[in-house]
Amino acid sequence: MPFECPLTNMSFATSFSCLCLFLLFHGCGATRAVELKHKAAGNTPQTLAVYEAWFGLPKHISVGYSTNNAETVRNQMRKAKSLGITGFVVDWYGNREPFIDQSYAVIQKAAAKEKFSVALMYDEGDTDEGATDQVIADLTAFHDNYLLPNSPGHEAYLTYKGRPVIFVFPHGNHTDWAQVRTAVNKWSSPPWLMQENLPGPHPEAFDGFYPWVNPGPDGWAADGSHWGERYLRDFYKNMAEKYSDMIVVGGAWPQFDDSRAAWSLNRHISARCGQTYRDALELWKEYFPPGQVIPFMLVQTWNDYEEGSQIETGIPTCTQGPGKNLTSAQSTTTQ
Repeated sequence: MPFECPLTNMSFATSFSCLCLFLLFHGCGATRAVELKHKAAGNTPQTLAVYEAWFGLPKHISVGYSTNNAETVRNQMRKAKSLGITGFVVDWYGNREPFIDQSYAVIQKAAAKEKFSVALMYDEGDTDEGATDQVIADLTAFHDNYLLPNSPGHEAYLTYKGRPVIFVFPHGNHTDWAQVRTAVNKWSSPPWLMQENLPGPHPEAFDGFYPWVNPGPDGWAADGSHWGERYLRDFYKNMAEKYSDMIVVGGAWPQFDDSRAAWSLNRHISARCGQTYRDALELWKEYFPPGQVIPFMLVQTWNDYEEGSQIETGIPTCTQGPGKNLTSAQSTTTQ
């Protein structure tokens, strides 16, 4: 049942109600006591960042490096660690994108050398015919190539409670994920499957959920002012109230601008002088009481320059000068 504060003076109803909730949950977002089934191993979520492994392909913009280059990847991991990021979640397409698969192999081996974590974000295909068979084949191939004891760098793969974690980026709702779950449960160590947003047609097939870059219910604003606060609040509220037995993954993004992408829809989220990132990193705390720490925070993204959400170059901050407002990039910690 929702938490209720006893009120005797209705003129103070709103402020007193929020005060009661704040004292109980350190935020006005939570509406009842929350007991997470799956919590962080430490006092803070493990911070991960989505990594795009397609740079070096002619069909993508040039960013000055190739994700197939081991030394480049190792340097990125060192920089990420200095920002409090402990792992990359690599966007992967199976045999649909051989270059990205080659990059993943480089990244996993580099992660093992750098004492860094790496995980799969499986980018689902958007075709109806044979969709489920394709997903099962892709995940089986990934397991056999990267998760077995003799797979190069397998020790770097992200695990939670001893099991590998796989993120799913859905397209089109063509896959029967219940069948996929049955297939992957046959692995010697069945994976935790994390799906974007809240449960869809096959909630029983997934173990947890994560939010993705989203301006919120009011849609994209021309000035980027809709940065996703309402969307994130709805996500955490639903997870706290309805899905506290699932793995809750937090989400944070610094900004968004897809003007450089070949698929641009002229969408923007303002960095707000770095406040968008800072607010997004902290918002989950308003919905889960002290001691109930979500396991993961997923930064979106490390290096998606085509959609302008990269933090590899730092978080924009505004410096006040005489009569002007200057924006510059500087590093920031995610802790």
